[in-house]
Amino acid sequence: MSIDPITLSVIQSGLQQVCDEMDLTFSRAAFSPVIAEANDRSDGIYSAEDGALIAQGAGGLPVFVGTMQYSTRTLIEMIRDGRAAAPVPGDIYIVNDPYLGGTHLMDVRFAMPFYRDGEIFCWLSNTGHWPDTGGAVPGGFSASATSVEQEGLRLPPVRLFKEGKLDEEIYAIIRSNIRVSEQRIGDVKAQAAALLVGAERLGRILDRYGDETVRQAIGELRTRAAEQMRACIRLIPEGVYRSVAHIDSDGVVNEPLEIRLAITAKGDTLEFDFTGSSKPCLGPMNSVLATTLSSVYLAMRHIFPDVPISAGAFEPLLVKRPEGTFLDAHYPRPVSGCAAEVSQRIAEAVFLALVEALPDRVTAAPAGSSGNFALGGTDPELGRGYVMYQISGGGYGGNIDNDGLANGCSTIGISKAPPVEIMEQQFPVLYHRYALREGSGGAGRHRGGFGLDYEIELRRGQATASFVMDHGRFGPPGALGGKAGRPNSVTIWKDGEAITPEHLSKAQDIPLKPGDRVRVGTPGGGGYGDPMTRAPEAVAEDVRLGRYSPEEAARLFGVALTADHGVDPEATRTLRQA
Repeated sequence: MSIDPITLSVIQSGLQQVCDEMDLTFSRAAFSPVIAEANDRSDGIYSAEDGALIAQGAGGLPVFVGTMQYSTRTLIEMIRDGRAAAPVPGDIYIVNDPYLGGTHLMDVRFAMPFYRDGEIFCWLSNTGHWPDTGGAVPGGFSASATSVEQEGLRLPPVRLFKEGKLDEEIYAIIRSNIRVSEQRIGDVKAQAAALLVGAERLGRILDRYGDETVRQAIGELRTRAAEQMRACIRLIPEGVYRSVAHIDSDGVVNEPLEIRLAITAKGDTLEFDFTGSSKPCLGPMNSVLATTLSSVYLAMRHIFPDVPISAGAFEPLLVKRPEGTFLDAHYPRPVSGCAAEVSQRIAEAVFLALVEALPDRVTAAPAGSSGNFALGGTDPELGRGYVMYQISGGGYGGNIDNDGLANGCSTIGISKAPPVEIMEQQFPVLYHRYALREGSGGAGRHRGGFGLDYEIELRRGQATASFVMDHGRFGPPGALGGKAGRPNSVTIWKDGEAITPEHLSKAQDIPLKPGDRVRVGTPGGGGYGDPMTRAPEAVAEDVRLGRYSPEEAARLFGVALTADHGVDPEATRTLRQA
C-alpha cells in the first residue's frame, strides 16, 4: 500500500526538523566559536543497513552531506566484520580518520545507533570542527605537512560513550594529544547532546506514525529524490563537458595542481571522470575519496537546489574513482586542505564544465576558499594557551540575472565568520580592519561579488600563525566571457616590514610578537558574461559607491563617466567599439 502524499510530506518535514534541532542544540551548547558562532558542523539521520543519507539539517555544512554517509557506512561495515566493537543502546562512537569516509582530522564525527524494540532502526551522526586535534601546528592546518601524523591525532571508530557514560580513559588519551584540551569537554558534551535530542525527537515521530509507515516514507523519499535528479539531468544536452581547475600549490612543492574533469551527460545520468588530474602530492592538498564524491554531490546541489537531500539524489551521479590522482588519497598522505579547499576546486570544476550547458543555472566561479587561518599561543594576561581559528567568506560568481553576492560563505558550507567582538574577547587580538574588498569581483555583464579585507594584530604574548587557503595564484575564473576575480592575498607585517609567503596562500609556524599584524584579502567571484555588455548605469553606480575608480570603469567595462559620475553615452560607445 502506497503512502499518501500528505503523510509523506509531514514525515519528510519531521525528519528535517529532527536534524535542524540537532544542529541548533550542537551550536548552542558548544564552547568553540568555530562551532558555536561559525556553525562549522552538521547533523543527520542515516540508514541502519548501508549508512545511506535519510535527512540532514538545513543549517549543516553541505560538504558533509556525502562524507557523513560514507563514514557511517564504513562504521557499519567495520562492526559487521568485527573491526569495531558492536554497540549497545547508549553507545556513541567517535571517529576522525580521513581514510574511513572522512575529511580532515579536525572534522570529528560522532555516531549513535538509534534503537526500536531492541533493533537498530537508523543511525544518528554529526560532525563538528574541533579547533585543534594536535599535530605540528595549532589548529591542524599544517601547510607543509608530508604525512597525516603531522596533522594531528587520528581516531578509528571507538565508543567514547558506553551505555550513555563517557569513557574517561579514551577521553584522557584524546586530551593528552590535543592543545587547549580543557575546553574540548564542552564540545564533546554538546556533540553528544545533539544526538540525544535527535533520538528523542525521532522517537516522537515514530510513536505518532508507526515504524513501518516511517520506514516506508524513507524509502519513498529516496526513490523520489532519485527521480527528481534524473529529471534535472535530462535538462542537460547529451555530450561531454570538460574543464580544468587549478590549486595554487600543495604547500610543499610550489607548483600548481590540476583538476581535470570530463562530465558525460547521457540520458538521465551524469558520469564524472577526473582522469588526467595531478598525481598525489607531497603536501596537505590531497583529497580522500569520500570528500571528492561529496564535492561533486554538493556542486550538483548548487545547480539543482530543489532536489531533496537524500541518498537517492546521488544515485544518477556516477563518479569514476580517480585512482592515481591527488583526489583519491590513501594513508599516509596529508589531507588537511581537502575539506576546506580541494573540495571547492572540485565544485568549481563542475561549475566550469556545465556553465555553457546550463547558463541559466550555473554561476561563474565563487571565491572557493574557506580562508583557514589559525593562531596559537599563550595569553600572559590569562595565563593559559589558546588556539584561534578564523574562517572567512569571499565573493560569489556572477550569474545570468545578477551580480555575485559579496562576502558570501564558502561553496562547501554555510559557515559564517565568528563575530569580531567574540574573537577579540576570547583571544589576545585586535581587528584593525574588517571590510569588503571592493573592486575584487571579476568584470562581467554581471560582475563577481567582492571578497573580504581584514587585518589582525597580536596584542600580547607570543604566537605562531598558520594558514591553508587557495586562489592566491589564480583568481576565481569568469564564465561566458567574464573575467576572473581578484586572487587571495596574505601579508604579514613583522617589525613594520611586509612579508608575502612563498606559497602565497599557504604557510605555517610564522612567529608573531605583540604589534605584528596579518592582513588577508579573500578572492572576489568571477564575472559572468562580456564586461562590455554591462549596463553603463550599473557601472556608474559602482563608481559612485567607491567600488571602482572612473579609470577602472573605462578599462574594465568600457564605460566613460562625466565629472559627476554620470554616464557619457558618446564616449562610452567609442570605448566599447574600440
